[in-house]
Amino acid sequence: MQQTSEKLEELEKLDEAASLAKLSASPDFMNLHEIVHKARQNLNQNAWDYIVGGVETETTLRRNRMALDSIAFRPRVLRDVSKVDTTTEIFGRKLRLPILLCPVGSLESFHPGGAAPVVKAAGEFGVAHMLSSVCDPGLEGVAEAVPEALRIFQLYVRGDEAWVDDYVERAIASKYTAFCLTVDTAHYSRRERDIAKRHITGGRRRASGRKYQEALDWRTVERIKHKFKIPLGIKGIATAEDAKIALDHGVEMIYVSNHGGRQLDHGRGSADVLPEVVEAVAGRALIVVDGGFYRGSDIVKAMALGANLVGLGRMQCYGLAAAGQAGVVRMLELMEDEVMRSMGLLGATSYGKLDSSCLHAAVPANLPSVLSAFPHLDIAPYRY
Repeated sequence: MQQTSEKLEELEKLDEAASLAKLSASPDFMNLHEIVHKARQNLNQNAWDYIVGGVETETTLRRNRMALDSIAFRPRVLRDVSKVDTTTEIFGRKLRLPILLCPVGSLESFHPGGAAPVVKAAGEFGVAHMLSSVCDPGLEGVAEAVPEALRIFQLYVRGDEAWVDDYVERAIASKYTAFCLTVDTAHYSRRERDIAKRHITGGRRRASGRKYQEALDWRTVERIKHKFKIPLGIKGIATAEDAKIALDHGVEMIYVSNHGGRQLDHGRGSADVLPEVVEAVAGRALIVVDGGFYRGSDIVKAMALGANLVGLGRMQCYGLAAAGQAGVVRMLELMEDEVMRSMGLLGATSYGKLDSSCLHAAVPANLPSVLSAFPHLDIAPYRY
């Protein structure tokens, strides 16, 4: 018995050493806290506030985090979890994690390469990428940077039908996997961190033609579906009712989002919205969700709630600001490790083993904020 115990201890030490060796491939960042900390060191106050800020009182931003922190796990034990599969298949492509590096405008504020190093990181690691139409180096530039990556293009409507059609045609020509309309920005929000400092971001400078976004309705969705053969996504769905209308229009990707708490104040957290949308969609479309997802455990919760992909916005900004392409890749490596461990400790070997039985309503242990997922940080997120 003693020999068996010693052998087990030896194997555990070897396993731990192997895990540490894997994580030490990029020794600068050993956890996600360190990436966020480095990003803060590298950014000026305006760029930092652009990442961490929300609209008006920032209630929606906090509710994104509160919704996730209000979910506890119900782990099952004595299951063989020696092999945990963290991969998934989206649009016929195998991804290493069910993650979409979601559209963020003006990424050039965090790195001179803009979106290019982010999509390169997505291609290198093996996750999906969605490009914002208000981000350099633009539709064709990103496609040329990483032609083999799973790329989706997101559009803010700033022109007439011909203007929109031109973007769809260019996305198809550049072999984007899908096209996505953002629909929760009919009116630009009051982002008071920026207003207080009279700071105007690059995305707002490019906001001419806003009347077209204000007038956007389901007729545009219907026209795109009728005219073009490319999967269409709608980003900004926040109710089951709108999810059903999207399905009626043949939309293939339902994207649950409140714009990271940056558009409508006093909205619901995305994880609170997700269950009703999953029920309404009932497997008839791909479901993407973003809003406050910062840790591997958050990814696991989203998958258990029925999502197919989880969008990371602020996390890609932290990685990009911390160390460019390598920083984004490292963020994904650490996220993968957290996902794998969370699934293993839940007793799940694949996402198909996750469902609502793994979850339980709970009282949040931490005061929700944009940085509450990183309690070891000593950063004041709300300082102007």
